[in-house]
Amino acid sequence: MSERLQPGDTAPAFTLPDADGNEVSLADRKGRKVIVYFYPAALTPGCTKQACDFTDNLDLLAAAGYDVIGVSPDKPEKLAAFREKENLRITLVGDPSKEVLTAYGAFGEKKLYGKTVTGVIRSTVVVDEEGRVERALYNVKATGHVAKIIKDLGV
Repeated sequence: MSERLQPGDTAPAFTLPDADGNEVSLADRKGRKVIVYFYPAALTPGCTKQACDFTDNLDLLAAAGYDVIGVSPDKPEKLAAFREKENLRITLVGDPSKEVLTAYGAFGEKKLYGKTVTGVIRSTVVVDEEGRVERALYNVKATGHVAKIIKDLGV
C-alpha cells in the first residue's frame, strides 16, 4: 500500500502522456494551483460523471486559478476516445505503469462490493502554486465530488 499524501507534502513530480500523446508535467503548472484527480478507467459510468462534472465547472475553476488534470491507467488512445465521446475539456493523462498513481497514494488495496481488491483509489489532490499538497482526499465518490471541492476551496 502506498503512502497517502498529507497537506504540506511536496507533490510528486510527474510527466505523463495526454490524450494526444503530448507530455504533460506538473512542473509546467508551477505558479498555478492544480487539481490532480485519479480515476479508475475512462468510458465507465462513474468516471464519466466525474470527468463531465470537472468539465462543466472548468471555467469557474480556471477563473479561480485552478488547472485540472485527470489521471488514470489508460493509454492515450482510450483517453482520446473518452474526450471525444464526452466532449471533455479537462486535461487527461495516462499512467499505464501506475507509478504516479502509486506515488500519490491512489493505487492500492480498496474495498469493491465487499471484497478487498488492488486498484485505483478514486482520489483528488489539490496542489498549490509552489508544488505543495494543499488537500489530499481519498476514497471519494464520483458523484457530487466536484461540487464538494468547489465548496471546500471557496470557489
